[in-house]
Amino acid sequence: MIEVVRPGPLTTVQDLGRPGLAALGVGRSGAADRRSAALANRLVGNLDGAAVLETTFGGLVLKFHQVARVVVTGAPCPIRRGARGEAMNAPFTVWPGDELTLGMPSSGLRTYVAVRGGIGVEEVLESRSTDLLAGLGPAALREGDELPIGTDECGPLPSVEVAPVPDPAGFDLTVRVMPGPRDDWFTPEALRTFASATYAVTSESNRVGVRLTGPALERAREGELLSEGMVPGAIQVPPSGLPLVFLADHPVTGGYPVIGVVLTDDLPVMAQARPGQSVSFRLVPAELPLAAAG
Repeated sequence: MIEVVRPGPLTTVQDLGRPGLAALGVGRSGAADRRSAALANRLVGNLDGAAVLETTFGGLVLKFHQVARVVVTGAPCPIRRGARGEAMNAPFTVWPGDELTLGMPSSGLRTYVAVRGGIGVEEVLESRSTDLLAGLGPAALREGDELPIGTDECGPLPSVEVAPVPDPAGFDLTVRVMPGPRDDWFTPEALRTFASATYAVTSESNRVGVRLTGPALERAREGELLSEGMVPGAIQVPPSGLPLVFLADHPVTGGYPVIGVVLTDDLPVMAQARPGQSVSFRLVPAELPLAAAG
């Protein structure tokens, strides 16, 4: 078992989520930064879909009661295993009685902890993910929780000492966006502003979405849409005119017009955006891949 000594501001169990259930009103959820979560699993020989821990702004302390192979990826933070320091993106062994402590990340927002075998909490609708909006899956971790190490199918341990991946950007972010499907609800000036302005991430952001502040986008139409299906990366514009970029725990439907959708490859950038960090949008051709629905 793994004992939660301190959960930090927010730590949840996440895997690849619950795809394909949007028609039933169930969102996908899963790791907000899927790229970092998948890397963590691969570095300890798990399949990509094994459950990991996603922690926000560090502060997580875990005590291990059995030997385990562990790795930490995502937002880079100081790592202590007892009195010993460990490196990001580099697998290491913890021993019974060891405490693993994650400090505050120097850039980015979300850090991932993978254990060989996965986190073996109970599945809900074939996933171990915590969906904070829908209230599905295990609750966010609390002090004193005990997490079983799973028995998910594992491959051989990779012969990698450290994965040479870049840290999340600690400065201005640019994400690629395909316009629409409701960009016709906005004035030409609003579309120009959307493509050229710089926005700032607010402290109201969470796993549901990244809330931005900056120039308001003016609509060309009155009234509201009927509710439509939403995907990760959809950029809704409510009556305030300020964009909201949906992340992993987004609602499955929404009634505000979507001015654009962040490309799948750039969703990890938004998932790692910190409050106060600046974001700008770059429009791209329609043939590039979007985030997958559901």
